[in-house]
Amino acid sequence: MQTVLITGATSGIGLTIANKLHANGYKVYGTSRNPDQYQHKVKFKLLELDVTSRLSIENCVTAFLSKSATIDVLINNAGIGVCGSAEETSRELADKQFQTNFWGCVDVTKAFLPVMRQQRNGKIITIGSLAGLIGVPFQSYYSASKHALEGFYKSLRFELKTFDIHVSVIEPGFFKTNLNQAFEFAESTISDYDGTRKNALKSFSDSINNAPSPEPVADIALKILRSKKPGFSYRVGWDAKLLPFLQFMFTSLFEWGAARKFKTQNNG
Repeated sequence: MQTVLITGATSGIGLTIANKLHANGYKVYGTSRNPDQYQHKVKFKLLELDVTSRLSIENCVTAFLSKSATIDVLINNAGIGVCGSAEETSRELADKQFQTNFWGCVDVTKAFLPVMRQQRNGKIITIGSLAGLIGVPFQSYYSASKHALEGFYKSLRFELKTFDIHVSVIEPGFFKTNLNQAFEFAESTISDYDGTRKNALKSFSDSINNAPSPEPVADIALKILRSKKPGFSYRVGWDAKLLPFLQFMFTSLFEWGAARKFKTQNNG
């Protein structure tokens, strides 16, 4: 039975993936900053983990290895969303975004790499985002953190091939999760952005609320686990497949459509 560790496994995409893999016979361990609060709600074991804390990561690795001598699959899913214009967002809040979404994934990955290298096999799957491929207004730091993951794991994929460790990134479009209910907003605001910020964030939130269940993302995770030689990029959802293509091939049309969707065009 293969063992899987999934960070941020108590809600949204992480929970959906964990349930899917558990139902398909994998030994699943999830993580949460407050596992006691959620353990009774899930069928898999939860371990305590704050991805922004090196000590917490070390403790989580120790706890995991006390239960399993090997780790077959690591799925980096934990993350947060910061909203606000680039100009309004403080360096401290931007740092928090990167500490969680980028450095959290990197540090957890590096903590488990010695085990995978010793095994000479393993899979590392990271949950990216459509936002990291095309950019989203008033979520510049969220988009940047997801874009940074693309570059890091593309490079890591080359480095780990010799150890038979496979690296993949799943890039979901809009799916119904609680991300929009857990946004952190820039505290200082600039009135010039009020109208476009309100429109863009409402459009983003509506897109999540009206989106389908993230079950297709879990299906892709299962597909990667079952593949002997998984690829790197897995885009999930019509928007994740279409919009990056439009941006690359028809830039002006893409930007016109994005401005209409997020209502950021200048109507003056």
